[in-house]
Amino acid sequence: MPAMSVAIDIGTLITTNPKIHGGCPIIAGTAVTVRRIAFDYKMGLSPEEIAQEIPHLNLSQVYAALAFYHTNKDMIEADIAAQEAEAERLEAEHMAG
Repeated sequence: MPAMSVAIDIGTLITTNPKIHGGCPIIAGTAVTVRRIAFDYKMGLSPEEIAQEIPHLNLSQVYAALAFYHTNKDMIEADIAAQEAEAERLEAEHMAG
């Protein structure tokens, strides 16, 4: 007799923790941000490729992060822009030093 599968509430797959990445949305049980998944997706990686690139994630976790991204696009896009601006600031600071 096959084992009975248990449905998982997809709302439990994304969480926040103020101690991890400043409280940005993350995949539950990991420190992988939705921002990271969205960035890879925007760079042209498929969900399957993202799951291969971050092997401790399964495909359902990647899709949950993408669903969260598409539902909260403005918030995640602002987060991506802020991270890119900080990276540019740090690079400029390093080059000036």
